[in-house]
Amino acid sequence: MINAASAAVIEEYCRELKLAAVVRDYPSLCRSARDGGWAYEDLLRELLEAEITNRHQSTARRLLREARLPDVKTLDQLDWAALAGVSRPKLMDLASCEFIGRAEDVILAGPIGTGKTHLAIALAVEATRRRMRVLFTRAADLVQSLVEARDERRLTALQQRHQKVALLVVDELGFVPFERAGGELLFNLLAQRYERRSTIITSNLAFSEWVKVFGDEKLTTALLDRLSHHAHILTTRGDSFRSRRRKRDDQQSPPSTGDEHHNRAAASGGKKEANADDGGAH
Repeated sequence: MINAASAAVIEEYCRELKLAAVVRDYPSLCRSARDGGWAYEDLLRELLEAEITNRHQSTARRLLREARLPDVKTLDQLDWAALAGVSRPKLMDLASCEFIGRAEDVILAGPIGTGKTHLAIALAVEATRRRMRVLFTRAADLVQSLVEARDERRLTALQQRHQKVALLVVDELGFVPFERAGGELLFNLLAQRYERRSTIITSNLAFSEWVKVFGDEKLTTALLDRLSHHAHILTTRGDSFRSRRRKRDDQQSPPSTGDEHHNRAAASGGKKEANADDGGAH
């Protein structure tokens, strides 16, 4: 049994060394060591493992906050039956995040509402769990920030910050067309990341339509050439999840019966008669 004085000293030392998990777990681990007759080395190993696990989890939580995800969506929440066009083995392979270590890109293309953003966020979450730096941004917001940084003479600093991100998620490319200057700035950013860092792009446009966004055929061709070189391309299909949900809800709603219609009509007639009586009394 550790006396109070020794416990206080141990806790003070652990706080000085920022060993939060050791402070939390050492009493129970010491009891287990005494009851189980552990060697000193075994107790030390358990304490260090607890501290390492705690630090990894803390780092993952911090990286998840810094990723600026609009919502936390995971692969476990996917409706695989409704996710048409995407290979489950392929997606689970990407979930290992090995493509990030190889500086490969992912392009998620398909109609609006078919799960592209959910997939992108889920892969981003997996990356933060592996303690990788992630940043999520919508394409229009990214271009706006690049244009503002250029105008304020801080473009280089912003580009360097983006370059430090292991995984950049650019969502909704194609929803809003860019002016030529904005398209060029986005091209330069993605070109800088080519074969150095990984990027996930979601778009509702086919590759042949990307020129509508960038407004320059040569620039679009050069960008697609880089992106498709080391890219994993996943195409979602089918109707919008939201429209399918509305249809399902409509089908599950009980239809009005003739009796209900008759009762409503009778109630309406009764109200009219009552109103007429009230009018005659005045």
